[in-house]
Amino acid sequence: MNYIIGIIGLAVFLLLAWVISSDKKKVRWQYIGLMMVIQFLLAFLLLKTPYGIKFVGWLATGFGYLLGYAEQGVNFVFAGLENPAVGDQPAASTFFMDVLLPITFISALIGILQYLKILPFIIKYLGLAISKINGMGKLESYNAVASAILGQSEVFISLKKQLPYIPKHRLYTLTASAMSTVSLSIVGAYFSMIKPEYVVTAIVLNLFGGFIIASIINPYRVSEEEENDVIMTDEGEKQSFFEMLGEYILDGFKVAIIVGAMLIGYIALIAMLNGIVDAFTPGDMNFQTILGYVFAPLAFLTGIPWNDAVRAGSIMATKLVSNEFVAMLDVQNIVANKTGELSERAIGIVSVFLVSFANFSSIGIIAGAIKSLNDKQGDVVARFGLKLLYGATLVSFISATIAGFFL
Repeated sequence: MNYIIGIIGLAVFLLLAWVISSDKKKVRWQYIGLMMVIQFLLAFLLLKTPYGIKFVGWLATGFGYLLGYAEQGVNFVFAGLENPAVGDQPAASTFFMDVLLPITFISALIGILQYLKILPFIIKYLGLAISKINGMGKLESYNAVASAILGQSEVFISLKKQLPYIPKHRLYTLTASAMSTVSLSIVGAYFSMIKPEYVVTAIVLNLFGGFIIASIINPYRVSEEEENDVIMTDEGEKQSFFEMLGEYILDGFKVAIIVGAMLIGYIALIAMLNGIVDAFTPGDMNFQTILGYVFAPLAFLTGIPWNDAVRAGSIMATKLVSNEFVAMLDVQNIVANKTGELSERAIGIVSVFLVSFANFSSIGIIAGAIKSLNDKQGDVVARFGLKLLYGATLVSFISATIAGFFL
């Protein structure tokens, strides 16, 4: 039964993309079919085979070591600020120090890999390989891989020389890829909140899912002449090693501060809305429960059992209106407190759904990043912002549905 619902769900999500397609007759379904087959194979390898499970375990262990090293730096600066143990209760962890501040260290490592030309090499040739599969241009493939490593706003810095010449239809695909992925610098934070296998699976599925949805909503062909005009170049004057390192460390710290500030604001707003709705409605009804009922049918189509659909839909909607960290905290509390609010299958599907930047605030982040590099193109992105979020959210639904076949 789960398989039948999953197939229906995939058909519905693809249909929702096709309904707003800019040119329904130009959709190249053969490439979409190929990419979906690849998604199923990747999900199977990562979630069901011993090699995939070992690979995810190796990544989780590696990030565990990195977070341990980051902890030493955090403890040196903030030692003694953890909530102390009281009686039989262990010392309470501080989310900012345990989850967010390690981003600073991961960002520094990314900077070093960039400086040593290791990441640019991976991005270039992995992007080139993917361009042979998706039927799109090299620029789109490069951008999708780079977004998954550098981040949704940082990736456009590497394209700043090309930005003025990128037409609107290609710009949509580039920004959709950026919103559908997550940056490598915060993957460690995700690993500490939800199971690593769900994080890794979502990252690889979203990479192809972004192309699938963009190919339906925004179909086009890149001419050979247009392809040849895309030349990836190094930007600006080369920095010294310590200039680069200082810049990446500060960038990582800024990300930690920004995420922390957004969490304070969004969680407080959601608490206020819950309180307002609770004051005017009977029983246990609140703002998140209302969102849950709205999203429940979509959650059910991903393969989540109907008795879990309202709670799962609530978490999915919370991610959309706030960000993935707020929603992941909700999942983390359910798992840690063993409340039984969601089945293990529902937790897995929801977790895969949460691993992306598809939320309302990302529209402003991406449009602002591009506007800072090219004012005109930033305005173009702002105009199709809601369409961008619509497509990126469908990517999350498709990734979650495909993962559900193997959970």
